[in-house]
Amino acid sequence: MKIATFNINGIKARAEALVDWLREAEPDVVALQEIKSTDEAFPHEIFDGLGYTIETFGQKSFNGVALLSRIGLEDVRRGLPGDDRDDQARWIEATVVGKRAVRLCGLYLPNGNPAPGPKYDYKLAWMERMRLRAAELLRSEEPVVMLGDYNIIPQDEDAAKPESWREDALALPQSRAAFRRILNLGYTDAVRARMTDPGIYSFWDYQAGAWPRNNGIRIDHLLLSPQAADLLSDVGIDKEIRGRDKPSDHVPVWIELDA
Repeated sequence: MKIATFNINGIKARAEALVDWLREAEPDVVALQEIKSTDEAFPHEIFDGLGYTIETFGQKSFNGVALLSRIGLEDVRRGLPGDDRDDQARWIEATVVGKRAVRLCGLYLPNGNPAPGPKYDYKLAWMERMRLRAAELLRSEEPVVMLGDYNIIPQDEDAAKPESWREDALALPQSRAAFRRILNLGYTDAVRARMTDPGIYSFWDYQAGAWPRNNGIRIDHLLLSPQAADLLSDVGIDKEIRGRDKPSDHVPVWIELDA
């Protein structure tokens, strides 16, 4: 089962690029972030003939997440539990069943800038809610994959220029600590489990020549429960698509599970 995460940075702006990648990479399941579309306006027609079931949790102009699956989606849930006042579309869950069932959580974690401030407070509170949900999912003792744009640079080696991010919400000590609290429940960072070389990034800003200079950061993560980690067979980052026409500033990150 090939499972990917991709912050598409606007489904309508990136529709052609997304379809091209789907045809080339042939993932079984994809979690999309920043679709920037309501559920009603999501362009389902672009996926005609590709064989994907689609579930969205959209929001006009901002945020928005979706799950695409060639093997169906069951028990779909929208929204991260823990705050009934939160109206931002950032979390979607579903189960996919291949050789065995896998619970997927597609997420778009808040950016949090400027920090300190209300947006950063929201980020940390959201991460605590995520930690509680992650702990609850572990109790199912089933394979769980939490994947998406975490807006977290876990360690200095996950940035080409870590000094540039010292005061940014993506790399502040409190942000990294909140990420570690989730990992320390027993989750595995799939990319770092298999890819330990320097220069492993998933995002390059549109500004200041970040892409040609390889001034990137790694903020798109797939965290695996122990049961999912036991099934891990491969990991990859489709870096080359960042150099294509009208790209997202993120690239797909994927895993393969024996599931």
